[in-house]
Amino acid sequence: MQRRPLFKLTALAALATVAGAFAAPAMAQGKDIKIAHIYSKTGPLEAYGKQTQTGLMMGLRYATGGTMEVNGRKIVVIEKDDQGKPDQGKSLLAAAYGDDKVDLAVGPTASPVALAMLPVAEEYKKILLVEPAVADSITGDKWNKYIFRTGRNSSQDAIANAVALDKEGVTIVTMAQDSAFGKDGVKAFKESLKKSKLVHEEYLPPATTDFTAGGQRMIDKLKGLPGRKVIFIIWAGGNPFKIADMDLKRHGIEIATGGNILPAMVAYKQFPGMEGAAYYYFGMPKNPVNEALVAQHYKEFKAPPDFFTAGGFSSAMAIVTALKATKGDTTTNTLIKTMEGMSFDTPKGKMTFRKEDHQAMQSMYHFKIKVDPAFAWGVPELVREIKPEEMNVPIRNNR
Repeated sequence: MQRRPLFKLTALAALATVAGAFAAPAMAQGKDIKIAHIYSKTGPLEAYGKQTQTGLMMGLRYATGGTMEVNGRKIVVIEKDDQGKPDQGKSLLAAAYGDDKVDLAVGPTASPVALAMLPVAEEYKKILLVEPAVADSITGDKWNKYIFRTGRNSSQDAIANAVALDKEGVTIVTMAQDSAFGKDGVKAFKESLKKSKLVHEEYLPPATTDFTAGGQRMIDKLKGLPGRKVIFIIWAGGNPFKIADMDLKRHGIEIATGGNILPAMVAYKQFPGMEGAAYYYFGMPKNPVNEALVAQHYKEFKAPPDFFTAGGFSSAMAIVTALKATKGDTTTNTLIKTMEGMSFDTPKGKMTFRKEDHQAMQSMYHFKIKVDPAFAWGVPELVREIKPEEMNVPIRNNR
């Protein structure tokens, strides 16, 4: 048997080492990018959660040109139902990071669930991109560096609504759910008022269906007062507009609120001229990304995209923008460095993650309700776009 010269064997070994060095990154490059989407697939906020999921998947397809890949790595989304329960969300996120080995997570729908999940992201040192939970404390005093949020926060909602309502001679009472979402919203709204007068805060259980007692307390605070009198409602789910059955007009009392999903805005039809500020309505933003979302949603569902569909789409745009910048590198620290201060296109136009708390700075929309027979809901007619730089959104994390 003929032996190969020693130098040839050495050369072959060296070549094998080099080949292995090139093969390892190629194998890593082909590894799936795993994303957990934890949301209220069932539970009180099921409608919001399902919209977010639709938007997320549409956005991922759009942002990747239909390939669902970045830099040769396939994006795989693992769905988990938190049912709107904080303990459930917490355990699901731990399982996603620990067992499923996801690269990052998106969600949840409800603020109490998000607050339970924040420490899990810190424990596993993995990114949680919050969409659409809104409580200020998520990017405030409960925040950690692994938390980013594309969804708007309570302060953004409140400051934008103050644009519509904060005028001399206006007296306001607030009605909100007795939850992190409701309390943070009222706190931010109250801090944003400079000219009008807030005389009462009414907090009711989140599942309230009979608003008689709370409605009477609010009427008693407002009736007989001079000037414009407004009940400003911060509510998720249900139908808080039942308080209109208490004949508010007799006392000269108006209702005001922010935007909402289209089924909830059917109730807005009884309040023509009602003002507020919305996170999104499909007819308001004018940009190519929103045009693509609206066209695709009509094609697939024969209906326009809704409030939280745009949010899910925005989270997808943020993820893919970051992954393209890192060339598919999902190392947490690399993603954090990339995403801090990062701007990305969304159906609402450009958003930017603020470095200090990773909150997405974004436009809001001052509207006035118009009744149009062509639509089942009260149509929020754009008064004006409120740009991010017009809103002095507080940094609340003290870090």
